[in-house]
Amino acid sequence: MFSFSSFSPKPVTLALAAAASFSLAACDPVSLNSGASGPSINTSKPVQVALLVPKGSGQASDQQIAQSLENAARLAMGDLDGVTIDLRVYDTAGSANQAAAVAAQAASDGAKIILGPLYAQSANAAGLATASKNINVLAFSNNTAVAGGNVYVLGNTFENTANRVVSYARQQGKNNMIVVAADNVAGEQGAAAVQSAASRQGVSVGATIKHQFSQQGIVDAVPAVKSAVTQTGADSVFFTSETAGALPLLTQLLPEAGVDPSVTKFLGLTRWDIPAATLALPGVQGGWFAIPDPGVQASYQSRYSATYGSAPHPIAGLAYDGIAAIGASVKAGRADALAKSGLTQSSGFVGVNGIFRFLPNGTNERAMAIAEIRNQQVTVIDPAPKSFRGAGF
Repeated sequence: MFSFSSFSPKPVTLALAAAASFSLAACDPVSLNSGASGPSINTSKPVQVALLVPKGSGQASDQQIAQSLENAARLAMGDLDGVTIDLRVYDTAGSANQAAAVAAQAASDGAKIILGPLYAQSANAAGLATASKNINVLAFSNNTAVAGGNVYVLGNTFENTANRVVSYARQQGKNNMIVVAADNVAGEQGAAAVQSAASRQGVSVGATIKHQFSQQGIVDAVPAVKSAVTQTGADSVFFTSETAGALPLLTQLLPEAGVDPSVTKFLGLTRWDIPAATLALPGVQGGWFAIPDPGVQASYQSRYSATYGSAPHPIAGLAYDGIAAIGASVKAGRADALAKSGLTQSSGFVGVNGIFRFLPNGTNERAMAIAEIRNQQVTVIDPAPKSFRGAGF
């Protein structure tokens, strides 16, 4: 018997704390004067950065995330060469209103850029509060609905993962897929990302099967998925659900219904290796999904643990990446290092999740490896790209 978590309006917490995947909540995006691109700075002087964390909400999980984000940011500061960051930490209490207030305060205090906050609604509020002040926000959210204007999202997006997995699948001859998604906001966003990626790659989506976000809803959807695979001759099934949700039951019931994953490849939009117990499930064996570069992640996790005496929170690496991007851009000696032109440089940056870059629309591209579950273990079958000029993008 599988249990299902209720959908949370705090997308990053559910997605990364629970299952290192991505659940999105609808949000009103920031609306800005397009001329507001960011400040001009003196790169020879310390750069004041405001770090917005969810401390003060009264939730133990927020407190833990807040500390881990600050730790990772300070670890990144220690790795910078020739750049000094004046980091000032502000508590949002996990509240959009508080995030707006402290973002405005940070601007008044002299911040040149804002790193954080965590939740999408808070990122939106912080962006609105600082838009007229010409300050950019590097949010820890993965919700592309709040990206744009002066808000850039650091979290790995559905769109980025879908592009990577669909591209690899096409290279392996998988050109006709079925998409299976929950009938909720996260499912709709995930399905749209897969469909968009498939369209760009010239891959056919024969059908999109939606299911209610409940155990019975998943059971009821299995015959429809089986029928769609048979009728369209699909060579793959793309699941948008996470390991804490529908994925375990879907991958169990579909083979029992006659969908053979050795013939019809199972693909995932979320991490299938977290929690590790998922790797033992028969239905996920042979499945393909995307993960950050495991080599650089392992090095970061080892250094974090050695420095702070515990493992980092799964999303803490985003704070490291934010500082790394700021530092690399400033080191180049550009007065526009923290403006749109500096942040969106095409060569990107190197972080603890691999290379990444911000796009002009406020979203991002991240290098991902393709993994397959073999004999209950994760095996990288296509390494993460080391530059944006190579394959995989």
